[in-house]
Amino acid sequence: ALIIIAIAIAISVSLFRSNAIEGKRDILIEETTTLGTMAIQYYKKPQELGGGGQSFLGWKIPAQMNQTPNGNFMTANIAANEVRIVGTGSEVVTGNDSIKVETVVTPINLYTIIIN
Repeated sequence: ALIIIAIAIAISVSLFRSNAIEGKRDILIEETTTLGTMAIQYYKKPQELGGGGQSFLGWKIPAQMNQTPNGNFMTANIAANEVRIVGTGSEVVTGNDSIKVETVVTPINLYTIIIN
């Protein structure tokens, strides 16, 4: 009976950890998507109104979004027609590997790549 209980506890801990990692990854994807939407708004807004005027150059991650309880978003590679936002989560998957996602933003498209 003790062996069965020990196995059940081990499986429960493993499932809880998996769900926690998946939940943090989903939140990280949501936050990078929000930043991507902000970048698209900047792209579409005329320069006279403080936007990029059909360019992402000049856009940056707002200071209050650089670091959240869920992760770090200080990395953004910005080109005229593309922004790549990398979010590194606060949850460690294995060893020293943290949850990491990259959201790629273009004028007409936004998609996320799960790195870890």
